[in-house]
Amino acid sequence: MFYQLYEMNHAAMAPFRATADAMRLAIANPLNPLSHTVLGRTMAASLEVFERTTRRYGKPEFGLPTTMIDGAPVQVTEVVTWKKPFCNLIHFNRSLKTPRPDDPKILLVAPMSGHYATLLRGTVEALLPHANVYITDWIDARMVPMTDGNFDLDDYIDYVIEMLHHLGPGTNVVGVCQPSVPVLAAVARMEAENDPLHPATMTLMGGPIDTRINPTAVNELAKNKPLEWFQENVIMPVPWPQPGFMRPVYPGFLQLSGFMSMNLDRHMIAHKDFFMHLVKNDGEPAEKHRDFYDEYLAVMDLTAEFYLQTVDTVFMKHSLPKGEMTHRGKPVDLAAIRNTALLTVEGENDDISGPGQTKAAQDLCVNIPDTKRMHYMQPDVGHYGVFNGSRFRKEIAPRIVSFAKEHSRPAASGVVKRVIKGGKSA
Repeated sequence: MFYQLYEMNHAAMAPFRATADAMRLAIANPLNPLSHTVLGRTMAASLEVFERTTRRYGKPEFGLPTTMIDGAPVQVTEVVTWKKPFCNLIHFNRSLKTPRPDDPKILLVAPMSGHYATLLRGTVEALLPHANVYITDWIDARMVPMTDGNFDLDDYIDYVIEMLHHLGPGTNVVGVCQPSVPVLAAVARMEAENDPLHPATMTLMGGPIDTRINPTAVNELAKNKPLEWFQENVIMPVPWPQPGFMRPVYPGFLQLSGFMSMNLDRHMIAHKDFFMHLVKNDGEPAEKHRDFYDEYLAVMDLTAEFYLQTVDTVFMKHSLPKGEMTHRGKPVDLAAIRNTALLTVEGENDDISGPGQTKAAQDLCVNIPDTKRMHYMQPDVGHYGVFNGSRFRKEIAPRIVSFAKEHSRPAASGVVKRVIKGGKSA
């Protein structure tokens, strides 16, 4: 009943949130003389902090209407090009006056780990000037009716394969964090079946390929608890009146609570600083706080079967690096990958997927030629910095685009075998 109690508490707080917001607007109104005093700003700041810490944050927008290409603004339109009950594939369509055939086609597989795909807004923004970008927009499990069936790790791999088929030859797939495992498994299955639509390149960023290497607090939690503990303590049915009523899920608010507890002091200091910025009428830092937490606090539920299978396969049994992982009863053989080029990216200070966990893919994919593989370690960044921020824009994004351009096959209807020259190995 914990999820139901959470919903009841949220509903019970609704009148207080509405009242606090109305009072804040009245006090902060420039026509109110109180708004120009320290007392007025303190009252308004207190009310805003209360409202923001008790609300449920909805799914954010990508908000990328334009991009800069060759120094000129280009309009960008979001188009859903493929959809399933648990995922939409969004294409960021650039309204180009002149075609750019050399720009690689990139499938960005967003994490299904509690946050929405908009967490990768900065990733998309950095790639758009140089690539034709698609992204997986995963659907909140609480919004999917039970009649649409289940969704587990095998389904996730199926989705990735179907999207690669939809996009056609020459696609470059990028798995950010959690998707690294299903993306690697999908490519292995495609190559084992001699699928002509396997991706030209595969980039894995900050992913838990082998969590036995430099285990983090997240890895230790999964290792120290039996699977039954997760089943009994974190899996809950979606409450009424949500569309997914009675669907067993891992609630997003639990995932968020776990992440915040890892750095609770940092979040408390951030909210204290936000309060002080509001009192001092310092608008820019306050707006940055709003933007960050509007994204960070927006969470989605995961289906129970996907969550439990991921915990068991990736963090407990280490099935992929041990060569024991299967998909639909067939082995996931990483040695089958021969044609897809591999780029792995890690952050030096990553406290979610420790350094070395993603690079493990380089050792497991033994049959990829040295000329078609590369590893990059970004100094001085944590997990978030692997796919967002200034260092990502300046150091990592250009490497992803360059690697994709170097190893992409011609986007033709047939399969053209050719020798790839150049590249780096590490």
